[in-house]
Amino acid sequence: MQIIKYLFLLACLSLGSGLVAQDYIEVTAERGDGVISLLRRFQLERHQCNIDQFYTLNGLRANKGLYVGKSYKLPLQRYAFNGKTIRASVGITDYALALAIQHYNEGLLAARLRAEDFRQDKLLLVPYYLINCPNELSIYGKKLLAPAEAAAQLGESQVQVNPIELQEQTTTSGHRTFDIFGPALAKTPLLDDKLAGQIFYICAGHGGPDPGAVGKRSGHQLCEDEYAYDVALRFCRNIIQHGGTAYMISRDPNDGIRDGNWLDCDQDEVLWGGVPMVRGQKERLTQRSDIVNALYQENLAKGLTQQTMVCFHVDSRSSKKRIDLFFYYHDTDFVGKARANRMQEVIRSKYAIYQKGREYQGTVTHRDLHMLRETLPSGVYIELANITNSADQKRIVSDRNRQLLADWLYEGLY
Repeated sequence: MQIIKYLFLLACLSLGSGLVAQDYIEVTAERGDGVISLLRRFQLERHQCNIDQFYTLNGLRANKGLYVGKSYKLPLQRYAFNGKTIRASVGITDYALALAIQHYNEGLLAARLRAEDFRQDKLLLVPYYLINCPNELSIYGKKLLAPAEAAAQLGESQVQVNPIELQEQTTTSGHRTFDIFGPALAKTPLLDDKLAGQIFYICAGHGGPDPGAVGKRSGHQLCEDEYAYDVALRFCRNIIQHGGTAYMISRDPNDGIRDGNWLDCDQDEVLWGGVPMVRGQKERLTQRSDIVNALYQENLAKGLTQQTMVCFHVDSRSSKKRIDLFFYYHDTDFVGKARANRMQEVIRSKYAIYQKGREYQGTVTHRDLHMLRETLPSGVYIELANITNSADQKRIVSDRNRQLLADWLYEGLY
């Protein structure tokens, strides 16, 4: 595994100030590796600047193949972290650039491409393009680290007032009360602080004028937005119980968490802050992403960097097609990819316990969806079931199953 040699090299470095002894990470090409696939392993393939530097560092002609077992330098530079600031460690003054470097290193840790956080091993890894070609668009036409671009508009110490009013929780008789969960579950005890300092934006698909996919069962209409919302709401409550901060972006003022199989379809959902949902699909998606981004920037200005968006949907395919819970992430978001993979691991382990003999076949793939592409936090997009398949319907119709889905997906946050 690449991490073994890579980490050995890191351990052998002298961690003085500035650039350490060897400027660039070296990795060994494995069977099947080409230049792009090797760079992709470290999320470096999206910028032509990185690709060109790889050829230069290794004295290769363009389109030259790689040799299995040979070491190659990556366009990934090593800097000693001084334990205080990334800017001083790397020799930059741009706060947004420093934040981009932080996100990149945290992403490597989440993807298990480094063994320790840079704050522990005092080593920063900096993609070549960030320092040398910071304004270059990726080969896919977008920048890699959108969150840093958002921070650039804030400045390091400036806190802008967000036009979206943040809603405060209410407390009653020593209990934390969140009316959004409904009368029976509004009082939400704090069980522990496992998710303290982490921010989550929970988006249930569709709503308002758009019910999403629609199925039928036992004479009842199944609306995607209602079932996705109920699972999302239960997931949100789990996060709050364990010390996290969660924003329900789509909100129904009177539904709350509902028991029973049949969730009535309605059109009274609104967005965070009481914003009505517009009818046009594109405009409605933009409403959501704008709200998420505004909240993200406000929390980022407070120094809260661990922010994640989770979207819930119910798919619609042929009624004969049974599908397992599956996940999407954006191809530029490897933190989101790591999150999705972890959630998938948990679901797979639960299937092994509760559905013995039935192999879990849910996938984790990248997809260029609006809510993954246009939002600033890392994101995971979850499809819970095929709403037209009778076997899949059981997964969402049963309130017990909806709670289990929320519980298992919550476990996937660790």
